Amino acid sequence: MHVKDLFQLEGKVALITGGSRGLGLQMAEALGEMGCRVAITARKADELAEAKAHLEGQGIEVKTLVNDLARLERIPDLVGEVLEAYGHIDVLVNNAGATWGAPAEDYPDEAWHKVMNLNINAPFFLAREVGKRSMIARRSGKIINIASIAGLKGAPAGMNTIAYNTSKAAAINFTRALASEWGRHNINVNAICPGFFPSKMSAGLLATMEQSIIAHSPLHRLGGEEDLKGSVVFLASEASRHITGQYLAVDGGSSIV
Repeated sequence: MHVKDLFQLEGKVALITGGSRGLGLQMAEALGEMGCRVAITARKADELAEAKAHLEGQGIEVKTLVNDLARLERIPDLVGEVLEAYGHIDVLVNNAGATWGAPAEDYPDEAWHKVMNLNINAPFFLAREVGKRSMIARRSGKIINIASIAGLKGAPAGMNTIAYNTSKAAAINFTRALASEWGRHNINVNAICPGFFPSKMSAGLLATMEQSIIAHSPLHRLGGEEDLKGSVVFLASEASRHITGQYLAVDGGSSIV
């Protein structure tokens, strides 16, 4: 097989959660450009409509699904809609997430549960459903969990995000554990750990810490609109077929200093 062919995704189906904007939309665009039919989920219908128009403008076939992944009981129906439309799911990108800032001693119960439900419970229940109803029977699949460099270390002073950091560390070991179990089904499970990218979620933090973050990054830059594309295509394609249970930090080197 030629190297170019290893990266092709023609005819594959990818489900991307939180795919209407930011990193999710960037990854949907990348997978679609390489030949995937994509299904994207989000809570807001208007944002999904904008994303659909954007992707279709690039010639990408896309199905949108309004869904709140915090409602875990709705996950089977979500998967059912994608399977009804496309017949199978080859690539699952668990991207949707939440954060909440508060000192640990005052952290609200509801905030802890919200972050854990969306960042770790939903990816597990969704992967379980997709695995059981599509990937295991077909002995083929790629699951990509979007963790974070926040899962590799504690938080800098003033960034009180204990639930987020904890959930992203859990996502990394969830990746390892699921990869260990499902390798026998020829399913690859890997994680991407983005660093700081401008997004709706990071806007408040970057408003006060952007220059400091850039100064402490070896590449002296934030992540950009194309900086996750290569990583997600690599992990979704046959180019990564001998890689599983790993995480890839896409962070300008900030996690190594």
